[in-house]
Amino acid sequence: MTTATDRRRLPFDRPNVLDLAPLYDVLRREAPVAPVTTPAGDPAWLVTRFEEVRELLGDKRFGRSHPEPENAARITHAAIQDGPTGDHETEEADHTRMRRLLTPAFSARRMLALSGHVQELVDGYLDALVAAHHRAADGVVDLHAGLAFPLPVAVICRLLGVPEDDGAHFRSLSDRMATASADGDAHRARTEFGHYMAGLAEAKRARPGEDVISDLVRAQAEDDGFDYAEMVRLAVGLLFAGHETTVNRIGLGTLFLMTRRAHWEALVADPDTLVGPTVEEIMRLGAPGDLGLLRYAHTDVDVAGVTIRRGDAVILSINAANRDPAAFSDAETFDPGRPEHAHLGFGHGAHFCIGASLARVELRTVFATLARRLPDLRLARDLDEIGVRVGHITGGVTELPVTW
Repeated sequence: MTTATDRRRLPFDRPNVLDLAPLYDVLRREAPVAPVTTPAGDPAWLVTRFEEVRELLGDKRFGRSHPEPENAARITHAAIQDGPTGDHETEEADHTRMRRLLTPAFSARRMLALSGHVQELVDGYLDALVAAHHRAADGVVDLHAGLAFPLPVAVICRLLGVPEDDGAHFRSLSDRMATASADGDAHRARTEFGHYMAGLAEAKRARPGEDVISDLVRAQAEDDGFDYAEMVRLAVGLLFAGHETTVNRIGLGTLFLMTRRAHWEALVADPDTLVGPTVEEIMRLGAPGDLGLLRYAHTDVDVAGVTIRRGDAVILSINAANRDPAAFSDAETFDPGRPEHAHLGFGHGAHFCIGASLARVELRTVFATLARRLPDLRLARDLDEIGVRVGHITGGVTELPVTW
């Protein structure tokens, strides 16, 4: 007879893009630290309860490095979140330095400067969508292709200092790096990205600007311990985290609001007041991807009655933790008015997402502007007819057909 502690293989089947696999709820109740097999075929522990996920996010006994990298379990065949990264001996110091280097890039001053640009971009994309809506015989346009997809790419390119004309190439490399197929293309894309970064870094070295790549180039010149490989790794992380998650949250947030009309109508009536809590609820309940955050145990650790051995892979399911009824009342219900907003959508503690302020600027601008400009917005298809992205570590939708 199958029990909750049998080793199951990720990813679990989910009923649709907004709901998690029912198995997560079972495991959260019966085996909050459960043995699983990763999509790459290796053993790992899956942590699903809010309390343990939050605790382990801040536990220095876990990290992205591995004490024996050659023996580390692999999670996927993608080139991002696939296996161990960094030096086991210096991981904590390297992480502290990374935060120090990148914090100025997401300062209040830069976010304020970017917010006007984000609003201009959103207005421009919506102008184009409105024009396409008028031209379309059925009045249907794709909000994914017209807004959710291009906006975060344009914003992260501006922040990093990537030329606007390179945006499509930039996005293509990111998409390939996050594809979990075993044909090796994800790692070829990472190599191509490294070559691209080398050229961009040289250009910034000659003509620095007010952007993150210029900041990293200056830091590299001043710090012998900050080598080229680390700079590329940071750039890859910023590229991926800086737009993939926002693309997905725009799509998932739109689906939540379009399938819960009362919340959409409330947002339309008072976007200034409600857009903030609406975005936080989208961050909590929106569940892109079917895996979680990868960590490796640096020593033997007991978690929820389970002994995790040194070197074991651990997958922290942010999606499951954010729907834990022990942490959130009516946890599966989309409710921007809920009293609890301490979700883990941006991580926690020392690993709290450094780009959270940027994501909030983009998401608040998108949903407030949609509410003001397109109050009659609605889906043009049923939820189960919306195309979803498969074979990709962040999942999400491939289209958002809408009309008004």
